[in-house]
Amino acid sequence: MTKESVRVGESRYRESFGRYLEDFTIGDVYEHRPGRTISEADNTWFTLLTMNQHPLHFDHEYCRHTEFGRPLVNSALTLSIVVGMTVSDISQKAIANLGWTEIEMPAPVFHGDTLYAETEVLDVRESKSRPTQGIVSVETRAHKQDETLVMSFRRSALIPKRGHAVEDVIAAGDAKSGQGGTI
Repeated sequence: MTKESVRVGESRYRESFGRYLEDFTIGDVYEHRPGRTISEADNTWFTLLTMNQHPLHFDHEYCRHTEFGRPLVNSALTLSIVVGMTVSDISQKAIANLGWTEIEMPAPVFHGDTLYAETEVLDVRESKSRPTQGIVSVETRAHKQDETLVMSFRRSALIPKRGHAVEDVIAAGDAKSGQGGTI
């Protein structure tokens, strides 16, 4: 379960999302929903925002002469969307992402494709130097609507133990003062 409520005052509760270190089990797989359909506008805006000038992402005439015959979705956009899809299950409470490795893109993504993702927990361990935190390592796989694998990667995140997330500290302060605050 990734959603819970935290009491922050008399008859006052704050919605809370994400997992604590204790909530992760090696071998568990989280299916991230909803899916996300990528539009041409998404791809054009991201390409311009990141200053990626390659015509493969936005020049239809150029792309017509490539092996794909149409624009490709910027792979960094695909990565960003897929990582975003995983946040509520994997890193909503994270202190920090520690890194991404083994990023692979075995098939192209085009405008109109819908992405779905799933993440498998590979390793969970307590931090040797931070007693209230631990490291979770996962592998995420993204498929498009026809089940074609379009991306996989591994990442590690520093995750707090129960009661030690930033929102827990804020909620505890709010409860002591008797007021509901904001994050």
